[in-house]
Amino acid sequence: MTTNKKRILITGSNGLLGQKLVALLLTRQEVTVIATSSGRNRLPFQEGYIYHEMDVTNPDSLEKVITLTKPQVIIHTAAMTNVDTCELEKEMCWKINVTAVEYLVEICSRLDIFLQYVSTDFVFDGKQGPYTEQDEPNPISFYGWSKYAAEKLVKHASLRWAITRTVLVYGIAQDMSRSNIILWVKKSLEEGKNIQVVTDQWRTPTLAEDLAMGCYLIAQQEAPGIFHISGAEMLTPYDMAIRTAEYFDLNKHQIAATDASQFVQPARRPPRTGFILDKACQQLGYQPHTFLEGIAIMASQMPMND
Repeated sequence: MTTNKKRILITGSNGLLGQKLVALLLTRQEVTVIATSSGRNRLPFQEGYIYHEMDVTNPDSLEKVITLTKPQVIIHTAAMTNVDTCELEKEMCWKINVTAVEYLVEICSRLDIFLQYVSTDFVFDGKQGPYTEQDEPNPISFYGWSKYAAEKLVKHASLRWAITRTVLVYGIAQDMSRSNIILWVKKSLEEGKNIQVVTDQWRTPTLAEDLAMGCYLIAQQEAPGIFHISGAEMLTPYDMAIRTAEYFDLNKHQIAATDASQFVQPARRPPRTGFILDKACQQLGYQPHTFLEGIAIMASQMPMND
């Protein structure tokens, strides 16, 4: 029976997307799940999958784990995603976001493994979002450049590949210190703080569970090419903050509108990205939750005393 199962290896399984992917794939009888991350396993559940420590920046580590576990598909979620850190630590950013992909591309080409590379809306300059898969990237941050460089490596290699781009992912992960806009707004308002939120950046925020489902649909079909996987609604961070306050019945008057010029950040942000999802909806059957449904799903996962 087990011989027909599709073997899917996930890099970065300790991260938000990685955790959601492992959880989703464990519900699929037809998949054998291989979770990998650079350190110890931090997943909140231990059963039903294989775990290996694997350093994506070390070709020997990649070779050893991939040869041992023999995946048919690799979903590469591991990356350095803090946009400002990437701007300040360019060498480390390039090593994790580009050089690691070079190693993966070489191994996947040689062993005929389908490689799904997870990318970002930050490959675009944000002058005229929302974007389709055909639009021409033009990054304005080092993070964006590193992701675009890796995309080009994948596209121009002799292997079977997909590129899954996404936008502003939010969700609840175990054992992770990183917050997101919903948690930050909720916590700030509950503590009685006044917050400033920008109105001049537009995104289509993505529930982590939706992104995991998009990645699974691509992996299951080994669907080739670029896919835009995000939420469907164009919102500013201010819109997101107001909706969060309304959902949790918190004081909206503590939220002040501002613009990006008020914040000094090392890396530039594209003003208007967001995705047009027609391709993913039609070819994959992808159906994202609304932003309010996303908040509700997150709320159901929060600790009761939160």
